[in-house]
Amino acid sequence: MMRLLQIEIYKIFKRPRTYIAFAVVAAIIFLIQIGLKFGGKEYVGMIMGAMNGAFEVPPNEMLNGYFVCFFILNLLLVHVPILVALIAGDMISGESNMGTLRLLASKPISRTQLILVKFGASTVYTFVLLVWVAILALFISMLLFGTNSLFVPKELEANIIVPSDILWRYAAAFGFAAIGMTTIAAMSLMFSVFAENSVGPIVATVCFIIVLTILMEMEIPFYDDTLKPWLFTTHMLGWKGFFYVKANDGVTINGSIANVGAIIKSAIILLCYTGIFLFIATWSFRKKNILS
Repeated sequence: MMRLLQIEIYKIFKRPRTYIAFAVVAAIIFLIQIGLKFGGKEYVGMIMGAMNGAFEVPPNEMLNGYFVCFFILNLLLVHVPILVALIAGDMISGESNMGTLRLLASKPISRTQLILVKFGASTVYTFVLLVWVAILALFISMLLFGTNSLFVPKELEANIIVPSDILWRYAAAFGFAAIGMTTIAAMSLMFSVFAENSVGPIVATVCFIIVLTILMEMEIPFYDDTLKPWLFTTHMLGWKGFFYVKANDGVTINGSIANVGAIIKSAIILLCYTGIFLFIATWSFRKKNILS
């Protein structure tokens, strides 16, 4: 099974289209970094506009690599699921489209194990993509903008986190993001089981995410009380919780997290969704009549 996993990972990174996602991520991050490098002070001024009465943070101190990375993650992690779907949505349907699915299913490995191998390969790709995001968004930003305390705006409040208390938060945030992206990979793999080509699962995943994101953004009390608490797109934002800290008399408490319970709950819900998607994918694939 481990040998088959290695083969699947090799197949993913052998395809030239796999690197489209890495190129897109690099292009987006570099555009953001260039924009903030030459116009960041104006952006900082806009953020501070509603807080000038309570906070006086010099733009040069606020605009540093840690802040730029936080800004990038807010924009980018919404779109990374689409890039994950490009690969995960092709894992089964791509084999069917090429006519190799029957040959693959004839190997001395159960269909359940085959699904797990495909999911494992998709997860490896997802992790590598997030590492790429971390290198460009965090470490390159630190080189370009330097480091200082991290200013995290939260509605009309703000957290100021000292440099020594930041890096572990980013490590935890990327780890949490990996859980969310793995959920997307599982869902896209599930759609892939029902399709004969890769377009369907990719489009289905993207449309599903768009619909749930729209529901999540709606300020309608009915959805706030019923759907939003259980949408996995809602809990994919849980990585931000690592940057919301406790304070004592307005002074940030180093190493603290304001609501650990909410982060744990979000992670559990995401893992449950991943398990449900994998169960449906496995059950359906075991029943699937492979004709190609």
